[in-house]
Amino acid sequence: MKGFDPRFADFPDYIIGITREIWEDRGIATLHEYYAEDIVVRSPASVVIGNRGVIAATMATLAEFPDRQLLGEDVIWSGTPEEGMLSSHRILSTATHAGDGVYGPATGTRLTYRIIGDCHAINNQIDDEWLIRDQTAIVRQLGWEPRDYARDLIAREGGPDSCVPPLSPATDVEGPYSGHGNDNEWGGRLGDILTRMMNADMTAIPREYDRAVQLEHPGLVTGHGHGDADRFWMGLRAAFPSAEFRIHHQIGRDDPMMPPRAAVRWSLTGKHDGWGAYGTPTDADVHVMGITHAEFGTPGKTPPRLRREWTLLDETAIWKQILLSTG
Repeated sequence: MKGFDPRFADFPDYIIGITREIWEDRGIATLHEYYAEDIVVRSPASVVIGNRGVIAATMATLAEFPDRQLLGEDVIWSGTPEEGMLSSHRILSTATHAGDGVYGPATGTRLTYRIIGDCHAINNQIDDEWLIRDQTAIVRQLGWEPRDYARDLIAREGGPDSCVPPLSPATDVEGPYSGHGNDNEWGGRLGDILTRMMNADMTAIPREYDRAVQLEHPGLVTGHGHGDADRFWMGLRAAFPSAEFRIHHQIGRDDPMMPPRAAVRWSLTGKHDGWGAYGTPTDADVHVMGITHAEFGTPGKTPPRLRREWTLLDETAIWKQILLSTG
């Protein structure tokens, strides 16, 4: 990989390797090397600009979860070393809540949750990032519901007028990466499935999903089959029926020893004006950032279908926006 440290075999090895080096091997100082000084890191909860903020957040997380492990499940990527590469990195994290921090006083609770991060890298350095943690899984394992955690967080951050604003088109910042992925057929297929469901064509599920599909959704919820897929996607779209759906980034991959797979980063922006997964409609302005990974295949000679799906969004950030709007 031109411009990258030769000790990394390829781009997935780079992404998985530096993640372990930073977090588990305590190489936090290497963020000065691996992250650009003016990096933009967007999560549903906030926008952070600059490497110093990333380093501070990393240390705060490790103080609260000192034994945290980050197990790389997959890296779905596009681009070239010369022009820059975008990785969509799916992680299964384990950690013990052993220190006081943003999640409250230490409880000793053992946690498991997923993260998906989209990172742009060039010349051995990441300079643009989109990151979603499964906050629902974290707070529920700590005894909170996402709405109650969001309400408490607003208070701890100083109230509605002082708290950290969640990510929205108004708070977003343009970073150096302006790509949209690649034109691989599997990314196109996942993008089409998501678009059809967000356009209320729920027949996309029985037509495109395998009957035995495995689903990994917010809250570390594992589902199977068409019914569980319909409940999740129907509940999300029903809560925001007039919101604008956009695909921001779309990757497909065909790699040896791996099934065909795809990663799509998308958003819903609009009003909480429907009965769905977020209770009584409030007409609150809400921006939802989501990332979906999928694997395709067939156990026989039938046409390939979507056999495994992972979708992450931050329900605490959704509730924070609703609560800030409704008081």
